[in-house]
Amino acid sequence: MMKKIWAIIIALFISGLALFHLAGAGENSNTGLEKDLKILYTSDVHCAIDQGWGYGGICAVKQSLAEDYHVLLVDDGDAIQGEPIGLMTRGEAIIDIMNATGYDIAIPGNHEFDYGMETFLKLAEKAEFPYISCNFNKKGALVFPPYVIREFDGVKIGFIGVTTPMTIRDSAPKYFMDENGNYIYGFFQDKTGDGVYQAVQKAVDGARAEGADYVVVMGHMGDEEEVSPWMYTDVISHTSGIDAWLDGHSHDAEQVVMKNKDGQGVYRSACGTKNANIGVLTISADGALSTELYSWSAGISAPKLLGLSNPATEKVAEAADTLDQKMNAVVANTASDLVINEPGAKMRDGKPVRIIQNTETNLGDLCADAYLNHFEGAEIAIVNGDGIRADISKGSITMNDIMETLPYGTKLDLVEVTGQQLLDILEWSVHAMPSEFGGFEHVAGLTYEVDPDTKTPCVEDDEKMLSYIDESMRRRVSHVKVGDEELDPNAVYKLVTNDFILMDGDGFTMFRQATVLQETETTDSEALYEYITGTLQGSIGEEYASPYGQSRMIDAGSGKNP
Repeated sequence: MMKKIWAIIIALFISGLALFHLAGAGENSNTGLEKDLKILYTSDVHCAIDQGWGYGGICAVKQSLAEDYHVLLVDDGDAIQGEPIGLMTRGEAIIDIMNATGYDIAIPGNHEFDYGMETFLKLAEKAEFPYISCNFNKKGALVFPPYVIREFDGVKIGFIGVTTPMTIRDSAPKYFMDENGNYIYGFFQDKTGDGVYQAVQKAVDGARAEGADYVVVMGHMGDEEEVSPWMYTDVISHTSGIDAWLDGHSHDAEQVVMKNKDGQGVYRSACGTKNANIGVLTISADGALSTELYSWSAGISAPKLLGLSNPATEKVAEAADTLDQKMNAVVANTASDLVINEPGAKMRDGKPVRIIQNTETNLGDLCADAYLNHFEGAEIAIVNGDGIRADISKGSITMNDIMETLPYGTKLDLVEVTGQQLLDILEWSVHAMPSEFGGFEHVAGLTYEVDPDTKTPCVEDDEKMLSYIDESMRRRVSHVKVGDEELDPNAVYKLVTNDFILMDGDGFTMFRQATVLQETETTDSEALYEYITGTLQGSIGEEYASPYGQSRMIDAGSGKNP
């Protein structure tokens, strides 16, 4: 009966994407498999323990398919961070849930490191499944095995892990350094990409030498042009011997067949984020490879709608019970929607259009004001757009809303910067406009003009961080005012930011020369709670009514928000 029920459920919620046949490097006409192998994968779950399929749904799908198929369940990174359950348990609750769900292999994404290197490595030991990565290294030595091989009916499948070198910038660079500020952890990054390509090829060759009939890469690389030369397309086109690439990082759900350096087809599959989809790679008994997405499109999660009960749902309930009372209490109200997305706009796939990483918004202003509010005597505050992760809807605000908005738990610090350093900070902040950039800074205590049509003078280093600003070029940023006064490049200002930015986060290397006045244990979400419930007395009013903020950033040409 259970088998029939799940067959109906899967048929109802399959995404409708066509199955793709792969003419890959390792395709065989007869694998020796006695039954098909289903490789289920998740990616960028970001603590969505009971959203979409939820871990309970994933567990149930794996159990059901195991009645007729060989089944493996793998994760492509960014599992332990993204919502309060991750932050408040430093990822431990997520590892417990993944253990109960029955994961077989995982790789680190960039956000696995957000609680610090020591914390992640302890979580990896706690995991009842191996972490693999062919490029995450300490002083050149791999931290995890580059690959693992799993065997079914005598057929060997090699799984290779690879993590984006953007992790160093997108997490906190300090976590990858020793006590003297020297990088000791890395991802074989360089400007050409060769370090990563060679690491992947070495792992592929190693797996093949051990008899792997198929090679599947588990990647956390993505398709965003900013990460070039480390996009999945870059790696596939510079390697050979890969049959399929299961990818994460960019939160897309694209299904692409592309050629490797030898002209052979490699199928790249991604499954989006927040457990909306379960990716499925099938290796059939006749040697064919195919892929599909199981998509849960109902407004209620699979475990809740179906009343599922399994080891995963039990762990989810155990974790949720410890948080519910505190997280669901109403702490304030807002008269307006506070946004990270363009109001009313949708992309072709129906997803909202994110603007928090290239446009001033009322929520960005609110968060920056909360930073500034925390330190007496502070003049300026900046908040990186990639740290602001969720809208706050008009009406009641709970602690859960606040922590979902600022889920990373970064800590506030007060520093001294010169006016020139501040100019450089703003220039790097807008260097990618009109494209998104995680380090786009929302500001408090200052205003400025920006010309996004001017070519950026910012020059990046091998790690995609700011190397220097070419002073022979015109700057994008001008007419900076601190309060009502023109910025003085030689003056010293007290600026509030978070420890992520101070550790070279998002490439802000100019903070290496800043003087730290005060380090705190106050997190960004705590500061926002403090500002809303204290200074604003629980009511966010008309000063935050415009979704595009308070014109702290002005387009130099139009005189309006860019």
